[in-house]
Amino acid sequence: MNAAAALRRPASYYNASIAVTLAPTTPLAGESRVDVCVVGGGVTGCSAALHLAERGYRVALLEAGEIGYGASGRSGGQILPGLGTDIGVVEKALGHERAKSIWEMSRESVRLTADLVRRHDIPCDLSWGYLHAAVKPRHVRELREFRDTLAERYDYPALSLLEGEALREHVVTDAYPAALYDAEGGHLHPLNYTLGLARAAQRAGVTIHEHSPVVAIQRGSPARVRTAQGMLTADHVVLAANAYLNGLVPELDGRIMRAANYIIATEPLGDDQVARVLPRNDALSDANFVLDYYRLSGDRRLIYGGEVSYDGREPRRLQARMDAKIARLFPALKGVRIDYRWGGDVAITLNRAPDFGCLDGNLFYAQGYSGHGMSLAGLAGKLLAEALAGHAERFDLFSAMPHRPFPGGRWLRTPLLVLATHFYKLRDRL
Repeated sequence: MNAAAALRRPASYYNASIAVTLAPTTPLAGESRVDVCVVGGGVTGCSAALHLAERGYRVALLEAGEIGYGASGRSGGQILPGLGTDIGVVEKALGHERAKSIWEMSRESVRLTADLVRRHDIPCDLSWGYLHAAVKPRHVRELREFRDTLAERYDYPALSLLEGEALREHVVTDAYPAALYDAEGGHLHPLNYTLGLARAAQRAGVTIHEHSPVVAIQRGSPARVRTAQGMLTADHVVLAANAYLNGLVPELDGRIMRAANYIIATEPLGDDQVARVLPRNDALSDANFVLDYYRLSGDRRLIYGGEVSYDGREPRRLQARMDAKIARLFPALKGVRIDYRWGGDVAITLNRAPDFGCLDGNLFYAQGYSGHGMSLAGLAGKLLAEALAGHAERFDLFSAMPHRPFPGGRWLRTPLLVLATHFYKLRDRL
């Protein structure tokens, strides 16, 4: 199997239900000159390319595999305000006013997603409604505190705590004592959304080269980005490879780690099954550290994600464990057929906040969304375009967030992270 074949999208429900066709792409060959080279064809890269092209830049995008090969085309598809870490972590690091600005930009990222879907006519089954569910009494107290903090300190009164029958109107299970409902959150088909951004970028003048893994970046002004068969010379480079940067920039190598997550899709559900699972078509994630999440697809399959691996190996008894979770949550789905199973890597940071920045004055990056990037990555692309155009104030708010490398160095950081995760898994059970 050659390298290009190895980087095709996995056999997932998303890949089987593509509704967006790109203009033909070819691997990079020969030498070309552009204003901006974008490395990575997920939401961050496609959004950055689109917003840069709309500003008049000559842009080429290099994708090692196919557009949406990474987390953007494999995720749970949830579109949510907030970050992968608690907003209190951001406030402790940056102060209340800057944390509040970041919170507002996370809300903007959700609105931007809806605007991009509408403006570029992207068929991605965008739907609204999100539940953050408590699994135990401790979580209920934490959710109340979170709701009150956002209302009082962040001017966000939109969260409603649901319990009992009010909660069962949204999710029909006895597993959760309470949940926060957020009408601003929602979900979509992540691969069609990513492909829709890529199609919009092409129409705006971006040249996309799939199956063009970058093998080296010669830093400088201009920079030179090399693939096996070609080279791009560019005034600016945007690194949007996230979990798939693969050591191209040594300074960024220890600031993120890859974490594998796994998802299944059932057969399409009937009306009665939908009514006894998610009658209002909300997305849901639970409040555990190693969380589970789910939603309905446009054709009413249950898309269920959970389990995590930091060591590159699939968890033991993964299939049986995920099937058992669905059976415990929803007795109405007993015997339902599982049509698709897939997994893939996301990038996490030590503090679970996204890592934005600029090196050498012309090498920009955005990475480490920590499982919370589906909407935020689209905003990251817009902020990257703003920063390259000389309006970096909003991008700089995110890049001010301090990040430390994972402890343990190259050889010990994975075992240490696995050990820490076992601790949090045990805590989830208490």
